[in-house]
Amino acid sequence: MYNQGETGYLTVTIYNDKDDKIRVTELTASVDYYYDDGNIYLQTFHTDLTTPIEIQRGESDSLQIPFSLPTNVASGYIDLHVKAKTELWNNHSEIWFASEHPSYWPTLYVESPYKQMLEDQTAISTNLQNQLQDLEAINKNTTNMMYLLGITTVIPTVILVAFVVLSIKARAVRQAVA
Repeated sequence: MYNQGETGYLTVTIYNDKDDKIRVTELTASVDYYYDDGNIYLQTFHTDLTTPIEIQRGESDSLQIPFSLPTNVASGYIDLHVKAKTELWNNHSEIWFASEHPSYWPTLYVESPYKQMLEDQTAISTNLQNQLQDLEAINKNTTNMMYLLGITTVIPTVILVAFVVLSIKARAVRQAVA
C-alpha cells in the first residue's frame, strides 16, 4: 500500500544462479499511473545505490528503489514494471558479457487521501451518535425521576389535604354535637 505524496521503497532481491559472479548494472521500476484528471503518465525510478553491484555465485543481494508519486495520482491498483540489467563474468576471457534482463510486475495499491478523511468523519459521527444516545438516556432517566418526584409529592399532599379536610369536618361535627 502506498499513500499519495509519500516516498515508498520497492525492495528487489536478485539471486545469482549462474556459474560465475554477476553484476547488476541497472535496476529500474517504471509505473503507468493516472492523475485524478484521467491523464496517463509514465515515470521511471532508479535504485539509489551506485551500480554496478557484484553478486557472487549462489548468493543474493537486496536492493531498494525509492519512488514518490504525485499527491493527485488517482487511487487504486497500479502495476510496476521492475527490470534489472545484469552482466555475467567470464573467467576464461576475463570480461563481462551482457546477460539476462529479469523483470517482474508487482501490483501496488495507491491509497486515497479521502479514505482517511472518510474514516475520521465516520469515527466522529459514531462518537456523536454515542453521545446523543447517552444524552437521550439521561433525559429519559431525568423524566422518569420527575414523574417519580411528582407522584411521591402529589399523593402525600392529596392524603394530607384529605386528612386535614376530614379532621376539620370531624371537629365541626364534634362542636355541633357538643
